[in-house]
Amino acid sequence: MVRYPERVLEEFKRFLTIDLQLQKKTVYDHATVIARLMEFCDPLRVDKNQLREYLAQFLDRPKTYAWHLCALKRFFRDFLGRPSLVESFSFPTIVPKPKLIPSKEELRRFASCLNEEDLALFLVLASSGLRRSEVLSVKLKDVDFNRRMFIPARSSKTKFAWVGFFNEEAEEALKAFLRARKDSRQTLFPYARAKLGKIWKYAREKTGLDITPQVLREWFAEEMSNLGVPERFIDAFQGRIPRTVLAKHYSDYRPEKLKQIYDKAGLRVLS
Repeated sequence: MVRYPERVLEEFKRFLTIDLQLQKKTVYDHATVIARLMEFCDPLRVDKNQLREYLAQFLDRPKTYAWHLCALKRFFRDFLGRPSLVESFSFPTIVPKPKLIPSKEELRRFASCLNEEDLALFLVLASSGLRRSEVLSVKLKDVDFNRRMFIPARSSKTKFAWVGFFNEEAEEALKAFLRARKDSRQTLFPYARAKLGKIWKYAREKTGLDITPQVLREWFAEEMSNLGVPERFIDAFQGRIPRTVLAKHYSDYRPEKLKQIYDKAGLRVLS
């Protein structure tokens, strides 16, 4: 017999997956928050003051507060149909920090501390400009090594990926990594979820450089701009083409044309 907490969580996850059609990572994140809330109080008997006490833990961490509040709104407003419990809570204003784009010398120092698998991921992210979740969801069958192109496995309601490209550096590192692989998993990078938050931790500690997949995404956009690539094509490479724009101007965003633009830029990460 399924116990009460597990039953509620499973029903909530089914609601997020089937009714709202959210991505697996979002479902996992929301369920994690509700599981933590269950350790604090009974979510089916909670009152607004208890929710205030729960959220008060994160007042000094605006992003964390927003992460928890988003899940709470999904749970109480959308899943349980009790919007009055969460309607008074507002998302915090998050002040953006200046973007510090690493130099190529810093990228080289950082990359020198990575093992074969992490280096391949590093170079694919840096040379494609795609989100970490998109790259980690790519399956081996969706990689075209002849054109150095892959198709991200899934888009969401808010994020739409078209095709991605990687350069010769990433191709070489990928082939070396794949030759050494022992598992039979179908994803290009078989990272376990528990490892995702620890990606490149050793390299960050060793070099003192705070380089993350998001930083590489920002580096890609700036480097491609420096190489003369128009902004609309950078947006295309990074999965920011609205579906309506793609449908109306498909000839501008054909994979063959994007490939020509990508190759002409001659993007290099470590040299």
